[in-house]
Amino acid sequence: MAEEQQLTAAGNEMSASFLAAKKRSDATLAKLEADPSKFTMLTGDRPTGRLHLGHYFGSIKERVAMQNRGVNTNIIIADYQVITDRDTTEHIEDNVLNLVLDYMAAGIDPKKTMIFTHSAVPAENQLLLPFLSLVTEAELHRNPTVKSEMEASGHALTGLLLTYPVHQACDILFCKANVVPIGKDNLPHIEITRTIARRFNERFAKKHHVFPEPAAILSDAPEIPGLDGRKMSKSYGNSIMLGATAEETAKLIKKSPTDSERRITFDPVNRPQVSALLTTAGLVTGRDPQEIAEEIGDSGAGALKKLVTESVNEFLAPHRERRAELAKDMDYIRDVLHDGNKRANAIAEETLDEVRSAMGMKY
Repeated sequence: MAEEQQLTAAGNEMSASFLAAKKRSDATLAKLEADPSKFTMLTGDRPTGRLHLGHYFGSIKERVAMQNRGVNTNIIIADYQVITDRDTTEHIEDNVLNLVLDYMAAGIDPKKTMIFTHSAVPAENQLLLPFLSLVTEAELHRNPTVKSEMEASGHALTGLLLTYPVHQACDILFCKANVVPIGKDNLPHIEITRTIARRFNERFAKKHHVFPEPAAILSDAPEIPGLDGRKMSKSYGNSIMLGATAEETAKLIKKSPTDSERRITFDPVNRPQVSALLTTAGLVTGRDPQEIAEEIGDSGAGALKKLVTESVNEFLAPHRERRAELAKDMDYIRDVLHDGNKRANAIAEETLDEVRSAMGMKY
Protein backbone atom coordinates (compact mmCIF):
# COMPACT_ATOMS: atom_id res chain seq x y z
CA MET A 1 0.00 0.00 0.00
CA ALA A 2 2.81 2.39 0.94
CA GLU A 3 4.55 1.58 -2.37
CA GLU A 4 1.36 2.41 -4.33
CA GLN A 5 1.06 5.73 -2.49
CA GLN A 6 4.70 6.54 -3.34
CA LEU A 7 4.08 5.76 -7.03
CA THR A 8 0.95 7.93 -7.03
CA ALA A 9 2.83 10.79 -5.36
CA ALA A 10 5.69 10.45 -7.89
CA GLY A 11 3.15 10.46 -10.75
CA ASN A 12 1.44 13.58 -9.40
CA GLU A 13 4.82 15.31 -8.99
CA MET A 14 5.78 14.49 -12.62
CA SER A 15 2.41 15.72 -13.86
CA ALA A 16 2.76 19.01 -11.97
CA SER A 17 6.32 19.38 -13.25
CA PHE A 18 5.16 18.82 -16.85
CA LEU A 19 2.34 21.37 -16.51
CA ALA A 20 4.78 23.96 -15.13
CA ALA A 21 7.20 23.23 -17.99
CA LYS A 22 4.40 23.48 -20.57
CA LYS A 23 3.29 26.84 -19.16
CA ARG A 24 6.91 28.08 -19.24
CA SER A 25 7.33 26.72 -22.78
CA ASP A 26 4.24 28.55 -24.07
CA ALA A 27 5.29 31.81 -22.43
CA THR A 28 8.85 31.51 -23.79
CA LEU A 29 7.62 30.74 -27.30
CA ALA A 30 5.42 33.84 -27.26
CA LYS A 31 8.40 36.00 -26.23
CA LEU A 32 10.62 34.33 -28.82
CA GLU A 33 8.16 35.05 -31.62
CA ALA A 34 7.98 38.69 -30.51
CA ASP A 35 11.78 39.17 -30.37
CA PRO A 36 13.82 36.17 -31.66
CA SER A 37 17.15 38.01 -31.34
CA LYS A 38 16.99 37.77 -27.52
CA PHE A 39 17.15 33.99 -27.63
CA THR A 40 19.97 31.49 -27.96
CA MET A 41 19.01 27.92 -28.79
CA LEU A 42 21.03 24.74 -28.45
CA THR A 43 20.04 21.33 -29.74
CA GLY A 44 21.83 18.36 -31.28
CA ASP A 45 22.18 14.70 -32.12
CA ARG A 46 24.36 11.73 -31.25
CA PRO A 47 26.26 10.56 -34.35
CA THR A 48 25.15 6.93 -34.10
CA GLY A 49 23.87 6.66 -37.70
CA ARG A 50 22.07 8.52 -40.46
CA LEU A 51 19.15 10.90 -39.94
CA HIS A 52 15.68 9.75 -40.97
CA LEU A 53 12.27 11.22 -41.70
CA GLY A 54 11.39 11.10 -37.99
CA HIS A 55 14.36 13.35 -37.20
CA TYR A 56 13.31 15.78 -39.94
CA PHE A 57 9.72 16.24 -38.74
CA GLY A 58 10.62 15.82 -35.05
CA SER A 59 13.40 18.40 -34.82
CA ILE A 60 15.29 19.50 -37.95
CA LYS A 61 12.34 21.31 -39.52
CA GLU A 62 11.90 23.37 -36.33
CA ARG A 63 15.64 24.12 -36.11
CA VAL A 64 15.57 25.58 -39.61
CA ALA A 65 12.48 27.63 -38.71
CA MET A 66 14.17 28.98 -35.54
CA GLN A 67 17.32 29.87 -37.50
CA ASN A 68 15.29 31.68 -40.14
CA ARG A 69 13.32 33.62 -37.49
CA GLY A 70 16.59 35.13 -36.24
CA VAL A 71 17.22 33.01 -33.14
CA ASN A 72 20.93 32.47 -32.35
CA THR A 73 20.97 28.75 -33.20
CA ASN A 74 23.60 26.18 -32.24
CA ILE A 75 23.75 22.48 -33.08
CA ILE A 76 26.02 20.11 -31.20
CA ILE A 77 27.08 16.78 -32.65
CA ALA A 78 27.42 14.88 -29.39
CA ASP A 79 30.23 12.51 -30.32
CA TYR A 80 31.37 11.83 -26.74
CA GLN A 81 27.83 10.71 -25.90
CA VAL A 82 28.14 7.82 -28.38
CA ILE A 83 30.32 6.02 -25.81
CA THR A 84 27.83 6.43 -22.97
CA ASP A 85 26.28 3.09 -24.00
CA ARG A 86 28.41 1.75 -26.90
CA ASP A 87 31.76 -0.03 -26.95
CA THR A 88 33.01 1.30 -30.26
CA THR A 89 33.41 4.52 -32.23
CA GLU A 90 33.59 2.66 -35.55
CA HIS A 91 32.07 4.74 -38.41
CA ILE A 92 31.86 7.84 -36.18
CA GLU A 93 33.65 10.16 -38.63
CA ASP A 94 31.35 9.06 -41.44
CA ASN A 95 28.30 9.55 -39.21
CA VAL A 96 29.42 13.03 -38.14
CA LEU A 97 30.05 14.24 -41.70
CA ASN A 98 26.72 12.80 -42.86
CA LEU A 99 24.90 14.67 -40.10
CA VAL A 100 26.43 17.92 -41.37
CA LEU A 101 25.37 17.02 -44.93
CA ASP A 102 21.78 16.38 -43.86
CA TYR A 103 21.61 19.54 -41.72
CA MET A 104 22.75 21.70 -44.60
CA ALA A 105 20.60 19.93 -47.20
CA ALA A 106 17.59 20.55 -44.91
CA GLY A 107 18.31 24.30 -44.77
CA ILE A 108 20.71 24.80 -41.86
CA ASP A 109 23.00 27.67 -42.86
CA PRO A 110 26.45 27.44 -41.20
CA LYS A 111 26.80 31.23 -41.45
CA LYS A 112 23.77 31.58 -39.15
CA THR A 113 24.01 28.34 -37.14
CA MET A 114 27.10 27.09 -35.30
CA ILE A 115 27.63 23.33 -35.90
CA PHE A 116 30.29 21.74 -33.67
CA THR A 117 31.38 18.52 -31.94
CA HIS A 118 31.88 17.75 -28.24
CA SER A 119 35.33 16.30 -28.60
CA ALA A 120 36.76 19.41 -30.29
CA VAL A 121 35.78 21.85 -27.49
CA PRO A 122 37.87 21.09 -24.36
CA ALA A 123 36.73 24.14 -22.37
CA GLU A 124 33.09 23.09 -22.71
CA ASN A 125 33.87 19.63 -21.34
CA GLN A 126 35.88 21.15 -18.47
CA LEU A 127 32.65 22.67 -17.12
CA LEU A 128 31.66 19.11 -16.19
CA LEU A 129 33.93 19.21 -13.11
CA PRO A 130 32.35 22.16 -11.26
CA PHE A 131 28.89 21.14 -12.48
CA LEU A 132 29.24 17.63 -10.98
CA SER A 133 29.78 19.26 -7.59
CA LEU A 134 26.32 20.81 -7.85
CA VAL A 135 24.29 17.57 -8.13
CA THR A 136 23.89 14.58 -5.85
CA GLU A 137 24.26 10.92 -6.76
CA ALA A 138 20.56 10.41 -5.93
CA GLU A 139 19.56 13.15 -8.41
CA LEU A 140 21.60 11.45 -11.15
CA HIS A 141 20.06 8.04 -10.43
CA ARG A 142 16.53 9.50 -10.54
CA ASN A 143 16.83 10.57 -14.19
CA PRO A 144 14.39 8.31 -16.12
CA THR A 145 16.22 8.71 -19.45
CA VAL A 146 19.45 7.33 -17.97
CA LYS A 147 17.56 4.29 -16.68
CA SER A 148 15.79 3.63 -19.97
CA GLU A 149 18.96 4.05 -22.06
CA MET A 150 20.88 1.72 -19.77
CA GLU A 151 18.15 -0.94 -20.08
CA ALA A 152 17.94 -0.52 -23.87
CA SER A 153 21.71 -0.87 -24.30
CA GLY A 154 22.00 -3.98 -22.14
CA HIS A 155 25.22 -2.50 -20.71
CA ALA A 156 26.21 -1.90 -17.12
CA LEU A 157 25.69 1.67 -15.97
CA THR A 158 28.89 3.52 -16.88
CA GLY A 159 30.03 6.67 -15.12
CA LEU A 160 29.63 8.56 -18.39
CA LEU A 161 26.03 7.41 -18.89
CA LEU A 162 25.16 8.26 -15.28
CA THR A 163 26.60 11.78 -15.64
CA TYR A 164 25.56 12.53 -19.21
CA PRO A 165 22.61 14.75 -18.15
CA VAL A 166 25.29 16.94 -16.49
CA HIS A 167 27.35 16.80 -19.68
CA GLN A 168 24.25 17.97 -21.56
CA ALA A 169 24.02 20.86 -19.08
CA CYS A 170 27.57 21.82 -20.18
CA ASP A 171 26.39 21.75 -23.83
CA ILE A 172 23.49 24.05 -23.08
CA LEU A 173 25.13 26.44 -20.62
CA PHE A 174 28.55 26.98 -22.21
CA CYS A 175 26.92 29.11 -24.93
CA LYS A 176 24.37 30.60 -22.47
CA ALA A 177 21.47 28.96 -24.34
CA ASN A 178 18.15 30.07 -22.86
CA VAL A 179 15.89 27.86 -25.01
CA VAL A 180 16.14 24.15 -25.81
CA PRO A 181 13.54 22.52 -28.09
CA ILE A 182 12.81 19.00 -26.85
CA GLY A 183 10.18 16.29 -26.61
CA LYS A 184 8.38 15.58 -23.33
CA ASP A 185 10.70 12.61 -22.59
CA ASN A 186 13.74 14.89 -22.30
CA LEU A 187 12.25 17.31 -19.78
CA PRO A 188 14.28 15.85 -16.87
CA HIS A 189 17.49 16.91 -18.69
CA ILE A 190 16.34 20.52 -18.87
CA GLU A 191 15.24 20.45 -15.24
CA ILE A 192 18.69 19.29 -14.10
CA THR A 193 20.30 21.97 -16.30
CA ARG A 194 18.11 24.64 -14.70
CA THR A 195 19.05 23.27 -11.27
CA ILE A 196 22.78 23.38 -12.08
CA ALA A 197 22.55 26.95 -13.42
CA ARG A 198 20.60 28.09 -10.35
CA ARG A 199 22.93 26.37 -7.87
CA PHE A 200 26.06 27.71 -9.56
CA ASN A 201 24.69 31.26 -9.49
CA GLU A 202 23.60 30.94 -5.85
CA ARG A 203 26.86 29.36 -4.70
CA PHE A 204 29.46 31.21 -6.71
CA ALA A 205 27.90 34.16 -8.53
CA LYS A 206 25.22 35.74 -6.35
CA LYS A 207 25.89 39.32 -7.46
CA HIS A 208 26.50 38.71 -11.16
CA HIS A 209 24.83 35.52 -12.37
CA VAL A 210 26.90 33.61 -14.92
CA PHE A 211 24.22 31.31 -16.32
CA PRO A 212 20.61 31.72 -17.47
CA GLU A 213 18.07 29.10 -16.44
CA PRO A 214 17.07 27.72 -19.85
CA ALA A 215 13.47 26.99 -20.75
CA ALA A 216 12.36 23.93 -22.69
CA ILE A 217 10.33 24.59 -25.79
CA LEU A 218 8.17 21.49 -25.90
CA SER A 219 7.80 20.09 -29.39
CA ASP A 220 4.25 19.55 -30.63
CA ALA A 221 5.51 17.35 -33.46
CA PRO A 222 3.68 14.03 -33.52
CA GLU A 223 5.62 10.84 -32.81
CA ILE A 224 6.39 9.50 -36.24
CA PRO A 225 5.93 5.74 -36.49
CA GLY A 226 8.33 3.56 -38.45
CA LEU A 227 7.14 1.56 -41.42
CA ASP A 228 6.29 -1.41 -39.19
CA GLY A 229 4.12 0.62 -36.80
CA ARG A 230 6.72 0.77 -34.04
CA LYS A 231 8.63 3.94 -33.16
CA MET A 232 10.82 5.07 -36.06
CA SER A 233 14.33 4.00 -35.08
CA LYS A 234 17.63 3.27 -36.79
CA SER A 235 17.99 0.14 -34.66
CA TYR A 236 14.64 -1.29 -35.85
CA GLY A 237 15.49 -0.86 -39.54
CA ASN A 238 12.07 0.72 -40.08
CA SER A 239 13.24 4.23 -40.97
CA ILE A 240 13.30 6.17 -44.23
CA MET A 241 16.74 7.77 -44.26
CA LEU A 242 16.96 11.33 -45.58
CA GLY A 243 20.00 10.40 -47.66
CA ALA A 244 18.58 7.15 -49.10
CA THR A 245 18.06 6.91 -52.86
CA ALA A 246 14.58 6.81 -54.39
CA GLU A 247 15.16 3.12 -55.24
CA GLU A 248 16.22 2.23 -51.67
CA THR A 249 13.14 4.04 -50.32
CA ALA A 250 10.82 2.22 -52.75
CA LYS A 251 12.32 -1.15 -51.75
CA LEU A 252 11.94 -0.42 -48.03
CA ILE A 253 8.30 0.67 -48.38
CA LYS A 254 7.49 -2.30 -50.63
CA LYS A 255 8.61 -4.82 -48.00
CA SER A 256 6.94 -3.01 -45.07
CA PRO A 257 4.30 -5.17 -43.33
CA THR A 258 0.56 -4.46 -43.53
CA ASP A 259 -2.33 -6.82 -42.67
CA SER A 260 -4.87 -9.11 -44.34
CA GLU A 261 -7.71 -6.56 -44.67
CA ARG A 262 -8.06 -5.21 -48.20
CA ARG A 263 -9.90 -2.00 -47.34
CA ILE A 264 -7.53 0.72 -46.16
CA THR A 265 -8.61 2.51 -42.96
CA PHE A 266 -6.76 4.78 -40.56
CA ASP A 267 -6.83 3.04 -37.17
CA PRO A 268 -3.52 3.44 -35.27
CA VAL A 269 -4.61 1.18 -32.38
CA ASN A 270 -5.96 -1.81 -34.31
CA ARG A 271 -4.05 -1.36 -37.59
CA PRO A 272 -0.69 0.14 -36.58
CA GLN A 273 1.24 -0.92 -39.70
CA VAL A 274 -1.28 0.37 -42.25
CA SER A 275 -1.73 3.52 -40.16
CA ALA A 276 2.05 4.08 -40.03
CA LEU A 277 2.14 4.19 -43.84
CA LEU A 278 -0.83 6.56 -43.90
CA THR A 279 0.82 8.81 -41.26
CA THR A 280 4.00 8.95 -43.37
CA ALA A 281 2.01 9.89 -46.48
CA GLY A 282 0.10 12.52 -44.47
CA LEU A 283 3.28 14.15 -43.13
CA VAL A 284 5.04 14.47 -46.48
CA THR A 285 1.94 15.70 -48.34
CA GLY A 286 0.45 17.86 -45.56
CA ARG A 287 -2.81 15.92 -45.83
CA ASP A 288 -5.02 14.15 -43.28
CA PRO A 289 -4.17 10.38 -43.12
CA GLN A 290 -7.90 9.64 -42.72
CA GLU A 291 -8.62 11.40 -46.01
CA ILE A 292 -5.86 9.45 -47.76
CA ALA A 293 -7.29 6.17 -46.40
CA GLU A 294 -10.76 7.00 -47.72
CA GLU A 295 -9.29 7.88 -51.10
CA ILE A 296 -7.51 4.52 -51.42
CA GLY A 297 -10.42 2.54 -49.96
CA ASP A 298 -10.67 -0.96 -51.46
CA SER A 299 -7.62 -0.55 -53.70
CA GLY A 300 -5.59 -2.28 -50.99
CA ALA A 301 -2.06 -2.26 -49.59
CA GLY A 302 -0.40 -2.21 -53.02
CA ALA A 303 -2.05 1.09 -53.90
CA LEU A 304 -1.21 2.49 -50.45
CA LYS A 305 2.49 1.57 -50.77
CA LYS A 306 2.61 3.04 -54.26
CA LEU A 307 1.18 6.34 -53.00
CA VAL A 308 3.54 6.42 -50.00
CA THR A 309 6.57 5.70 -52.19
CA GLU A 310 5.68 8.43 -54.70
CA SER A 311 4.84 10.96 -51.97
CA VAL A 312 8.01 10.35 -49.93
CA ASN A 313 10.29 10.39 -52.97
CA GLU A 314 8.71 13.60 -54.25
CA PHE A 315 9.08 15.22 -50.82
CA LEU A 316 12.73 14.15 -50.39
CA ALA A 317 13.83 14.87 -53.98
CA PRO A 318 14.99 18.48 -53.27
CA HIS A 319 16.79 17.38 -50.08
CA ARG A 320 18.56 14.57 -51.93
CA GLU A 321 19.52 16.87 -54.78
CA ARG A 322 21.06 19.44 -52.40
CA ARG A 323 22.74 16.67 -50.42
CA ALA A 324 24.32 15.11 -53.52
CA GLU A 325 25.60 18.52 -54.59
CA LEU A 326 27.13 19.21 -51.16
CA ALA A 327 28.67 15.72 -51.01
CA LYS A 328 30.77 16.54 -54.09
CA ASP A 329 32.97 18.72 -51.88
CA MET A 330 33.57 16.94 -48.56
CA ASP A 331 36.47 19.30 -47.83
CA TYR A 332 33.91 22.09 -47.59
CA ILE A 333 31.80 19.99 -45.18
CA ARG A 334 34.90 19.50 -43.01
CA ASP A 335 35.60 23.25 -43.20
CA VAL A 336 32.06 23.97 -41.93
CA LEU A 337 32.72 21.70 -38.94
CA HIS A 338 36.18 23.15 -38.28
CA ASP A 339 34.77 26.68 -38.39
CA GLY A 340 31.95 25.73 -36.00
CA ASN A 341 34.46 24.09 -33.64
CA LYS A 342 36.65 27.20 -33.73
CA ARG A 343 33.68 29.45 -32.86
CA ALA A 344 32.52 27.07 -30.11
CA ASN A 345 36.01 27.01 -28.58
CA ALA A 346 36.12 30.81 -28.38
CA ILE A 347 32.73 30.89 -26.62
CA ALA A 348 33.59 27.98 -24.29
CA GLU A 349 36.91 29.52 -23.23
CA GLU A 350 35.18 32.81 -22.43
CA THR A 351 32.52 31.02 -20.36
CA LEU A 352 35.12 28.89 -18.55
CA ASP A 353 37.03 32.09 -17.77
CA GLU A 354 33.86 33.55 -16.20
CA VAL A 355 33.34 30.35 -14.21
CA ARG A 356 36.90 30.34 -12.89
CA SER A 357 36.61 34.05 -11.96
CA ALA A 358 33.32 33.42 -10.11
CA MET A 359 34.93 30.52 -8.24
CA GLY A 360 38.05 32.53 -7.35
CA MET A 361 40.23 30.17 -9.37
CA LYS A 362 42.15 32.65 -11.50
CA TYR A 363 45.67 32.72 -10.12
